[in-house]
Amino acid sequence: MSETSTDAPAGYTHDSRHLPPSPVSAEELAALHASVLWTEDDAAALRRAGEVLAPQTEAILDVWYGFVAGNPHLVAAFAGADGEPDADYLAAVRKRFGLWITDLCTREHNAQWLAYQEEIALRHTTSKSRTDHVDSPASHVALRDLIALAVPITLTVRPFLEVEGADPAEVEAQHQAWFKAVVLSVALWARPYSPQMW
Repeated sequence: MSETSTDAPAGYTHDSRHLPPSPVSAEELAALHASVLWTEDDAAALRRAGEVLAPQTEAILDVWYGFVAGNPHLVAAFAGADGEPDADYLAAVRKRFGLWITDLCTREHNAQWLAYQEEIALRHTTSKSRTDHVDSPASHVALRDLIALAVPITLTVRPFLEVEGADPAEVEAQHQAWFKAVVLSVALWARPYSPQMW
């Protein structure tokens, strides 16, 4: 999908040739892979998980957005200038979040992928709300929430992997791979919060 595709939501720039390179080096990425116990088997299991999850994207997003909406401290990150949740902002982020599910499962961890992870990281911090032109009083997503959300984003996906007839061992492999990929993503997104200590 190119950045000029009419199907791409605003701000979805994964394939843009104009993204600046990530400040994360290949060596640092390799160290992160080692820290989360990432293997080629995980990459393969995650691709298979993507085949199961992609058709269920909207249902997954319904669960995640329901969780966010039920927690005032989380939905506050989507406030507009009046301090109330901005429906257009929530909808725009939802479209990109849906593509993130597929990207997480299918993209190679190469320089382009790293560059887009940095873009996502900046949208949680220094560039928050700019992509969607929202005058939000929330200047950033709290790092504590970014880290903690790895739990619901991981646990709530398992039921979607447990489709009828799914082999339990295969579900476990896919879920473990998803968990590792989510933690890897959050680690990369945490970089701008304290780059000198990252």
